[in-house]
Amino acid sequence: MMRIFGQTAMLPALHRASLGTVMLAAIALSGCGTLQPTPGGTAAATTSTGPRAYRQAIDVSGRLSLRYQQDGKEQAVYGSFTWSQSRQETDITLLSPLGQTLATINIGAGQATLKQAGQPPRIASDVDALTVQALGWPLPVAGLRDWLQGFGEDAGGRRFTATPDADGNFSVTTADKWLIQYSNWQDQDKPADSYPKRIDLARNTEQAGQVAIRIAVSSRQPH
Repeated sequence: MMRIFGQTAMLPALHRASLGTVMLAAIALSGCGTLQPTPGGTAAATTSTGPRAYRQAIDVSGRLSLRYQQDGKEQAVYGSFTWSQSRQETDITLLSPLGQTLATINIGAGQATLKQAGQPPRIASDVDALTVQALGWPLPVAGLRDWLQGFGEDAGGRRFTATPDADGNFSVTTADKWLIQYSNWQDQDKPADSYPKRIDLARNTEQAGQVAIRIAVSSRQPH
């Protein structure tokens, strides 16, 4: 029996396996992310920060894999996700490898709501703390609103725009101590049109030890 998303249950659709050492170097723990209706944005529907435009309203989907520690053992989670955001609201769905809905997260009006089948909704003002409580591992939703598009704040609180170097890489440590590595891009040779296709996140956390998250973006649609 394994603990799946905060409950003790056996879900065949969610693949978990013990792993060796976590590959990515993690950064020291700091506070959880608080709700930000529009991180890095302005009142405009689209804002420009460097060569790429930040989209207030966008749909993103892709694959997600995660490694973390639980009760002294290393665990893995595989699946996919859909992400739909507007200026006022963000909706996220976490799916198993077989396409079953494992959890939904809604952020709006200063609070986050997380729902799982057979359980009452969980509500909190801090979406990142909510994911740890419900899922058993951190998903930095507050930061991802920026990071999925290649924007954010670095460890010194300065805004960054991820831009690939000659090898297609860009690395940064964020204000909340996540190490982000961008290593694959759509339209890399067209700065105004490029966007991240692979994002690796790493951090050392109090709740789940060393956490490594890999996001592979398969589609992106502004609206």
